[in-house]
Amino acid sequence: MSDRIFGVVGMILAIGYVFAALAIEESFLSDAVGPKAFPMIIAGILGLSSLAIVLRPDAEPQWPALGRLVEVGAAVIVMILYAEMLSVAGFVIATAFAAAYLAWRLGSSPLESVAVGVGTSVGIYVIFHLVLGLSLAKGPLGF
Repeated sequence: MSDRIFGVVGMILAIGYVFAALAIEESFLSDAVGPKAFPMIIAGILGLSSLAIVLRPDAEPQWPALGRLVEVGAAVIVMILYAEMLSVAGFVIATAFAAAYLAWRLGSSPLESVAVGVGTSVGIYVIFHLVLGLSLAKGPLGF
């Protein structure tokens, strides 16, 4: 029963994504795909995945222990803080901290986590900003 509830919640969330995507106003300078495409793709994947969970639930779902649920909650809080800190610290710094924390919680040592965080942040910055020319949130250091 809990799987079906989870699936229905996912379908409701997918419908919310669709409505949010349809509310995006397009500029006359938008590209051929437009700004609505990505949220619509996410909504489609989420909706289909949720429908599969509703139609074929697990007979005996195993929910994680309380400690694991706390870790998942902490990861969600880190992602919310990441979104809030993008405008304050900038993309490179905020991404480095978020990626380092998540790598640490996934089992990396603290030193490895810092390397993963910095490498991920700089790598994404180079690809998206320097190579593709996309705008990323600038921090106090100008990048």
